[in-house]
Amino acid sequence: MKSDRKSQIIQTAAKLFREHGYNSVSMRDLADKLGIKAASLYNHIKSKEEILAEIIMDLAFDFTKHIDAVEQKEISIIDKLKEIIQMHVQTTIYKTDSLACMNKEWKHLGEEKQEIFLELRGKYEAKFLQMIKRGIEKGELDMKNAEITVFSILSTLRTLYHWYSNQSVIKEQELINTLQHNLLFGIVAVETAHKINLK
Repeated sequence: MKSDRKSQIIQTAAKLFREHGYNSVSMRDLADKLGIKAASLYNHIKSKEEILAEIIMDLAFDFTKHIDAVEQKEISIIDKLKEIIQMHVQTTIYKTDSLACMNKEWKHLGEEKQEIFLELRGKYEAKFLQMIKRGIEKGELDMKNAEITVFSILSTLRTLYHWYSNQSVIKEQELINTLQHNLLFGIVAVETAHKINLK
């Protein structure tokens, strides 16, 4: 379990990395932001690299544990996908800085951590793809290409923070509900879909 001070260091670093980029932030910058001496940071953390690894790997494991738990539930594929979308939205809202770091700065991880991260991301995408394919097989989903569907959904969810940070008037539940509907059911009315042969 992280100490309060270590958690504060990691959260502050994530914000700085998001705003300025990992390479542009020094330990001195971090210390100044926290209002402490740079030497004091090393009582809680070994290096800037360790901070980045904690930010990214903690979040990567959160996503992994969540999709594993959802996968085991005795619910419909649609409900599983809705839970996954909800988790992505809530992560966007409550862990914006960490999510930005994971998406933009993972290439700065050390070789070992980078391999673990890429493996976790690959397994996540594979499980998501299998979920979509099972939905098609069960008749819950109707689409031409599962791979394109996975790409379009995950691309939207992974980059949501870019847009949402300037949309504070939109409430959490409204964002969850709208994305669940748009990503799973589309934006074309059923009657229109039939008329233009989309179904």
